[in-house]
Formats: sequence, structure tokens, C-alpha cells
Amino acid sequence: MESQTFQTLLNTFSLWMIPVLFIAILVMGLLKRVNVYESFVEGGKEGFETFLRILPYLVAIFIAIGMVRECGLLDMIANATSDYLKSVLMPTDVLPVALMRSLSGGGSFGIVAEIIKADPNGYSAFVAATVYGSSETTFYVIALYFGSVGIKKIRHALLAGLIADFVGIVAALIVCYYMFNGAEYFKTH
Repeated sequence: MESQTFQTLLNTFSLWMIPVLFIAILVMGLLKRVNVYESFVEGGKEGFETFLRILPYLVAIFIAIGMVRECGLLDMIANATSDYLKSVLMPTDVLPVALMRSLSGGGSFGIVAEIIKADPNGYSAFVAATVYGSSETTFYVIALYFGSVGIKKIRHALLAGLIADFVGIVAALIVCYYMFNGAEYFKTH
């Protein structure tokens, strides 16, 4: 398939995905005779109660993330490992996204936004966005779900989540290398 045709198809699919999903949920609710609005309101109420229960866990995570970002630790690690990063097909400016993603969606999204703002059509922007989409906010999810039900023993879930993040990041790097002509990028950088 030609690149332009693929891009047009991808853009069309992306444009219609959310409205189609929204309508499908409404139709399924109506077919199963569920009061969709009432269910939505009840879910919002439960969500707010859950938020209040997990708020202390979230505050702790956000403080830790803020400290790591502001002290420049992520940039220091990226600069110190730049030769190694090239050998594993990762642009240096994408490492902070990969490291931050397990901790915070908002923090990692901010880094992705900075990379995209610097060069919207650059290889690093494609890789950063793909890494962001291929991994999860593992620590946040564990704090949210496990904290909301009071589970304290998280080691196996945490390990599984971090392994899944690692596999997602590796897959993102490989796919981006071949899909967005990473060989050209690494020749010039």
C-alpha cells in the first residue's frame, strides 16, 4: 500500500473511531435495556468516591515525578547513555518518555509534547508518540486500582506491568525503525 493511501486511511479511521465507539456503547446499552444515563451518573459517583480513597497515593507519586523531572535526572541519564541508546534504536530525547511513562501519563505526555513541538514530523516525534502509546502508567494504575480496594501486596502485578511496559517499548522501537526509516535518522545523529 502506498504511503499516502495508508496515511489517508489511518487519518479517516482515527477520525471516526471515537464517535463509532460512543454510538456502539449507547446502542448496546439500549439493546440490553440499560438506563445508560443513570448508569453513567452512578459510575461517575463511584469514580469520585474512588478518587478520594486513592488521593494520598496519587499525591505521593506526583511529588516524586516532579522531583525527578525538575532536578534534571532524566536528561542526565539520557546524555550519559546516548551511545547505548543508538545501539537499541532509541533517539536520546525519547529516553525520558520511556522512563517517565510507567510513573505518569501527564508527565510523559508533557515530554512527548515538547519533542513533537520541536520537530512535528521528525523521527523522534514518531518514536516518542509510539512509545507513549505502547506502554502504560504502571505505578499510577497500581496505585489507583490496588489502592481503591486496599490491596497492599503488589510485587507480582508490578513486575508483570513493568515487563509489559518494556516489551511495548521494545516493540515500538522496532516498528518505528522500520516504518519511519530509522536507518536514515541514525546515520545523521
